[in-house]
Amino acid sequence: MTSPIHNYSEIGKLKTVLLKRPGREIENFTPDMMPRLLFDDIPYLPIAQKEHDYFADTLRDNGVEVLYLEKLSAEALDAGGEEVRNHFLEQMLTESGYAAGSIHDALKEYLGSMNNQDMVVKIMEGVRKNELDFVPKDLVSCAENQDYEFYMDPMPNLYFTRDPSACIGDGLSINHMTFAARQRESLFNETIIKYHPRFANKGIHVWRDRNHTTRIEGGDELVLNNHVMAIGVSQRTSADAIQDIAKNLFKDGQYDTVIAIKIPHNHAMMHLDTVFTMINYDQFTVHPGILGKGGQIDTWTITPGKNEGELNLQHDTDLKKVLKTALNLDDLDLIPTGNGDPIIAGREQWNDGSNTLAIAPGVVVTYNRNYVSNELLRKHGLKVLEVISSELSRGRGGPRCMSCPIVREDLKK
Repeated sequence: MTSPIHNYSEIGKLKTVLLKRPGREIENFTPDMMPRLLFDDIPYLPIAQKEHDYFADTLRDNGVEVLYLEKLSAEALDAGGEEVRNHFLEQMLTESGYAAGSIHDALKEYLGSMNNQDMVVKIMEGVRKNELDFVPKDLVSCAENQDYEFYMDPMPNLYFTRDPSACIGDGLSINHMTFAARQRESLFNETIIKYHPRFANKGIHVWRDRNHTTRIEGGDELVLNNHVMAIGVSQRTSADAIQDIAKNLFKDGQYDTVIAIKIPHNHAMMHLDTVFTMINYDQFTVHPGILGKGGQIDTWTITPGKNEGELNLQHDTDLKKVLKTALNLDDLDLIPTGNGDPIIAGREQWNDGSNTLAIAPGVVVTYNRNYVSNELLRKHGLKVLEVISSELSRGRGGPRCMSCPIVREDLKK
């Protein structure tokens, strides 16, 4: 492994992972702001931090190196120097709605007075109006937004590090995310890859950058093996983005198959990994709610066309058959969330019972609250490491959502 990114499966032994410890951003909003920030509840920060530390320690106890987004971001700015810092701050202000003007100037002075670590943390937390000794005189602020408490919104979704970028092979996608509440997040990832000494100038291939209008998020990107991807056509990832990244993977990578899986477009099933994850060579979790009559679901197997840039598409509705063919398996085990019971499955899927993180073949990290699904996993021969989850789960994301694998060992089989 010569590249600082090496991720050719969902299940290879996890060696390095990117996390974000919850900070003040997950409490720095009101119930009225929850729809805007894509939250259904406001987690209690001290307990959320204890739960996240337990999650990180569980990974460390199993030989995983844990990196933190907030620390890497500041280190990247330190390494980049004043020009990089200024560009980052200008871009963050522009994407927060202040490309120029008096508010831009006041925010730049306020944030620019901090060291890089404090500035990164403050941007993540959000900037309230009462933090600045400044009275705007432009009509928009005075007439339209006078009752809103923030100049820059907090980023409470940041602890779901899976979504802004996805490591694929020896490269990554840096994602243009769907909703405004999350679109600034991938600027941290872009800055880290470009300027952090661990990643900068190491030949990392960016399969797709964040400068697009079509949307894709890491929760929909599953690296099934060293030549097959599965990507959800979901609320958060569009079909045209899937085609775009498929072309890039086929052209410059070793991937020859992308399986597009259409799931319901709603908040409860926002990403493919909230309803379907790979946990062993031939085992997957699946939420029964995504399967139609007879277990059917729309899939399209995408392979390279005859000419560069062309794609072949094969439609099917038998997910099991598609996976067996693509992964060259005689059979596979689809393990239903909540043991397939419609009440239990619905409840445990809402609490991310399907959002399992494999840290080695057949070894998974799950939320302890999904006890029916966890017991079923054990009955199917899996080793289940449970993490505490009363507050983290309020954000609607599980262990896979909270982790961005950077390095996994290659599969031996």
